[in-house]
Amino acid sequence: MTQNIPVKSFFFNENLIYVVKRLSQGLLTLLLASMLSFIIIQLAPGDYLDNLRQNPTISPETIDELQIRFGLDKPPLQQYLLWLRQVVTRFDFGESFVYSRSVSSLIIERIPATLLLAISSIIVTWAIALPLGIISAVNQNKPIDKTLRVISYFGQGFPSFITALILLVVAQNLSPLFPVGGMTSINHNQLSFFGKILDIGWHMILPTIALSITSFAGLQRLTRGQLLDVLRQDYIQTARAKGLPENKVLYVHALRNAINPLITLLGFEFASLLGGAFIAEFFFNWPGLGRLILQAVQAQDLYLVMASLMMGATMLIVGNLMADLLLKFVDPRIKLENLE
Repeated sequence: MTQNIPVKSFFFNENLIYVVKRLSQGLLTLLLASMLSFIIIQLAPGDYLDNLRQNPTISPETIDELQIRFGLDKPPLQQYLLWLRQVVTRFDFGESFVYSRSVSSLIIERIPATLLLAISSIIVTWAIALPLGIISAVNQNKPIDKTLRVISYFGQGFPSFITALILLVVAQNLSPLFPVGGMTSINHNQLSFFGKILDIGWHMILPTIALSITSFAGLQRLTRGQLLDVLRQDYIQTARAKGLPENKVLYVHALRNAINPLITLLGFEFASLLGGAFIAEFFFNWPGLGRLILQAVQAQDLYLVMASLMMGATMLIVGNLMADLLLKFVDPRIKLENLE
């Protein structure tokens, strides 16, 4: 027992040091991303107040007051430094021009809905793509493999907005089997605890499918390709020559090595779902970050756009870190420092 403690402590310290190092690098990345985002926003023609200036019912005095209130009367560099200081010291991303509310409160209010949709989409994608990819690889060039490959090509060729439109048409024809808008029903507050969970899950079906179709098709093809590469390796042929059961060769030896590159994609997939959520949330009226960011960009809501871009960068950093740690958990032979 006493001999195992230093070993466990060593691995714990190694992982902890790696996490701290990656988070430190992530903070630097976020700083650079915020600078680049602010510069790009400033290069865009006009601002939020330009839209108000076109409204004859709003006086120039009111415009001047708003300009001072939001800090738009200051030079761009000073605007950025003031914004950065309040983010670092108070975790305050400023005030939304459109909503006249704290940007932080808006994001905290919307992020659970987006995360719920993103996580459910990842679960559905992997639950469908991995088995189909394995079946396709094991039955290479057989009719079932060719059929699954056609399905994957078909799925990848469909843009997300086309998928969403088709699902809306299907839902309309099958009404009231599937809800077509919102996150909850009108009588949601009157339902029991489990009834509320079922109600949200019922509303999640269509947007989750819309997000999952393209992702599942790509992941299925990658699973098939990775597994076929591993099945051609010499150690797989050796395992079969020793008389090991085919299931053990496939799931213990082959799949364990084939899945490693797929886990690395989790980080990018997690971040890309924020972009995909724009379309799903817009079509299905889902109250998440996607719709909020779209409205902020259209209205040139500076601080809300900045916070949204930072949220996307944060999701990418956290997703990649989670993928690396999961990769280490699946295959302890991997050295975390080699993943940088």
